[in-house]
Amino acid sequence: MRDLCELEGMRGAIVLAGRRGLDRMVSGVNVMEVPDIVDWVKPQELLVTTGFPLATGDDQGSSTLVRLVRDLHGRDVAGLGIKLGRYLDSIDTDVLAVADELDFPIIALPMALGFDDLLRQTFSRLNELASGVLERIDALHRALTLLVLEGGDLDQIAAEVARVLDVGILITSTDGRERAAALSEPTREALVEAELLVPGGRFRVERASTRPAPLGRGEVCLQPIAAGGSDLARLVCVSPDRPLTRDDVVALERAATVAALLVTRQEAVAAVENKYRGDFLRDVFLGRAGDRTYVVEHAASLGWDLEGPLVVLSAELDPATSAEPPVTGRLRRTWQERFATAWRQVCDGQRPSIVTVDFTAEVVALLPVPDGEVDAAVARLVAAVRGDRGGGRRPFSVGVSRLVTTPEQLPEAYLQARRATEVGRRVGGGGGTTRFDELGVHRLIALVPDAAEVRSFAVDVLRELAQDTEEAADLRTTLQILLDTNLNVAEAARQQFFHYNTMRYRVSKLERILGPFTTDPHLRLDVAVALQVLAMRA
Repeated sequence: MRDLCELEGMRGAIVLAGRRGLDRMVSGVNVMEVPDIVDWVKPQELLVTTGFPLATGDDQGSSTLVRLVRDLHGRDVAGLGIKLGRYLDSIDTDVLAVADELDFPIIALPMALGFDDLLRQTFSRLNELASGVLERIDALHRALTLLVLEGGDLDQIAAEVARVLDVGILITSTDGRERAAALSEPTREALVEAELLVPGGRFRVERASTRPAPLGRGEVCLQPIAAGGSDLARLVCVSPDRPLTRDDVVALERAATVAALLVTRQEAVAAVENKYRGDFLRDVFLGRAGDRTYVVEHAASLGWDLEGPLVVLSAELDPATSAEPPVTGRLRRTWQERFATAWRQVCDGQRPSIVTVDFTAEVVALLPVPDGEVDAAVARLVAAVRGDRGGGRRPFSVGVSRLVTTPEQLPEAYLQARRATEVGRRVGGGGGTTRFDELGVHRLIALVPDAAEVRSFAVDVLRELAQDTEEAADLRTTLQILLDTNLNVAEAARQQFFHYNTMRYRVSKLERILGPFTTDPHLRLDVAVALQVLAMRA
C-alpha cells in the first residue's frame, strides 16, 4: 500500500486512517459499484469507490461503513480508497476509529484520479515488480547451481541465500540438527529466546513444520529439502524484521531444490565412506583386520585413534510398540539413517576423532574417555544425541563396554556393549543406557541360550507366584522388597504402607508357597534369581 500511494495517479491522496496498515500487500485493484461488494472482493486487493454505493444504500449512517470496514478486513483486503466531495463529503470519526483499530487503511483519493488510470498504473507496477522478482530468483538459482557444480558446500549455499533474500538461513537435518548456517549472532540469540533453537544446537523443526513460527515482527519459515521421494534435510529461513513474502517462499523452494542436489551427493559419498569404515571396524571386532601395527596405522589414516582409553557404545533403536501402527521397511530405514546421522553429527561436534559407524541395525561409537570419567562422558554424548526428544526421533537403548586400552581388547568390548544393550532393554524396557559392569546376575541369565529352560527354572522356584495375575504380581512385589531390605519386616512394611502384622502375615503366606526362604540362604538365592528372570522375560 505504501508503494501504491506513490504512483503518479495517487498524488494528492490522503491516508485518513489505518496508517499502520500501509505495509499490507497489494496484488490488484477492484472497483466498488454496488453496496454488497464483500462477496466479490479478493485478498490483497485495494477496493476503490466514488462513494456512490455508500451514499445511496438503505442505511446512510456510519454503521454501514463500519460494518463494511470490518468485513473487508476479515477478507484480507489491502485497503479502501474513497473519492470524497461528490457523493460522500466525509468519513465519520467512528469509522476512522475502527479502521485505526484494525490497521485497515482508508485513503481519500484525488478527485481527478481515473480508476482506469489507477488500474493501468497499478498492474504495470506489479508487472515490473514480478519481472524483477523472477530475475532475482533466476539469478539466485543460477548462482546456487554454479556453487554446487564448483564443489561448494552447504555453508556457501546458506550464505548466498541469506545475502540475496536478506534473511538468516539454517540448513538442518530432518530432526533439526544444524548442518550449515548463515545467521548473525543477534538472530541466533532471538531464536534461542523464542525457544526455537535449543542450547544443544537443534532447531525445533516441529514448531514451524506446518506454518511459519512468529519471531519478533517477522517469522521463521521452514522448507523441506527432498529428492527422489526421500526426505533429506530442512531449509530454515529466519526473518526477524518482516513477514516473508510469496516471492521469498518461491526463492526458498528454488534454493531447496539446489540444496537437495548437494545433500544427495554428500549422502552418497557418506554412504560409501561409512561402508568402507564399517567394513574395517567390523574386521577389527572379528579379529581379522591384521596385526596391531597395521590396525593402528589404518585407523590413523581414517582419523581414528584406537590406542587411548576408550569404551565401545552400541546404540539401537527400540522396537515399535504394539500401540503403534505397522510401518514399512523403508520407513524403518529412514529412522535408522536419521539415528545414525544424529550420532555422527554429535560425535563430530564433540571430537572429530570419535569413531562412529552405522551397522545397519545399530550405531557403534568408540568414545575416548579418561578412567573414572566414563559415566559423565557417556551421559553427555547420549544426552546430546537424544536432545529434547523433538523432531520425531525414536527412543533408543545404549550399551557401554568396559574401558579398553589396546586395539586387541576391542572385539571383547564390542560383545560387552552388545550384551549390555540387549540385557538393559530386557530389564528396563528400553530407552536407557546400561554399562556392562552394571549387569550383575542379569548378564549370566542373558547368556543362557534356552529361554524355555530359564523360564522353567523361574516357575519351579516361584511356583504360583510366577502366574500372570494381580495377586501373584502383588506378592512378588512384597517378596522383592523383603529381599531388598535384607528381610527387615518393619522396613518392608513401611515401604509398602502396610501394618507390621499385615507384613508378618504376608511373610508366612510366602513361606507356605516358596518354602523357608527367610532361613535358607540357598533358597533365598534361587528366589532372587527367579524374580530377576521374570523381570527380564517380561
